[in-house]
Amino acid sequence: MPPADPNHGSPPRMRTEPPSYDGRRPTTEPIRKGSSIARRIGARLLHEAREALPPTIFFFVGFNFIVATTNLLLADYAVAVSSFMLATVAALVVGKAVLVANAMPYLRRYDRAPLIQPILYKTAFYWVVVFFARLLERFVHFSIEGNSPSDFIPYLRTTFSWHRFSAISLWIFVLFLIYVTASEMTHLFGAGELRRLFFTSRPSDLQLNRRQRIRELLRLSGLADAHSIDEFRNPASLAHRQMVAILQRLARQSPIR
Repeated sequence: MPPADPNHGSPPRMRTEPPSYDGRRPTTEPIRKGSSIARRIGARLLHEAREALPPTIFFFVGFNFIVATTNLLLADYAVAVSSFMLATVAALVVGKAVLVANAMPYLRRYDRAPLIQPILYKTAFYWVVVFFARLLERFVHFSIEGNSPSDFIPYLRTTFSWHRFSAISLWIFVLFLIYVTASEMTHLFGAGELRRLFFTSRPSDLQLNRRQRIRELLRLSGLADAHSIDEFRNPASLAHRQMVAILQRLARQSPIR
């Protein structure tokens, strides 16, 4: 007698998985790989946008300030040399050029040198990159206007306003000098320290004011350059006593009980 069918009298069970023709279960690996690539691309674009944002904002403010003051000086002559839109486009070009320059290994050449060297070197480096980026932007506009690319060099020699281009380049150099100096000071003090120094009130229980604290920190830095770690670990050494004295002056006052 044949065995009873356990599914007799009940509706047939539905398959919850699609059939596989190679004997293996279907996989979602391509979907996962696609989403992983999309996340990496999105993270990369977000990282680049964050890097380009500070110089773009800085030069946006700087260029519009130059445009506003220049137009005010020429207001009596009913002449406007530039506009808000041109200054904004120029700031975007500079921000992208800074992003490209930051990816070059040559930019870190003088990071261990005295501070004036990386400031001047990075200022000149950024300025050269922006110089060629502005020429490339002018070439793109020249080509979009329907001109032949081969006519660009004669255009630069005859029609192009080098006086205006040079004046803007000088302002870009000055703005880069300010920007790089502020950037190097930020890296020197650490992320967020300059903002805290300028905009956060100091607690009243610190023994020293800002200038005194900076001097003590510079003394501590010089002390670290002049002595080894073994000297600092020895409580009987002069270096250890000097370090402790500096830290005592930098530390908060003990609360009065």
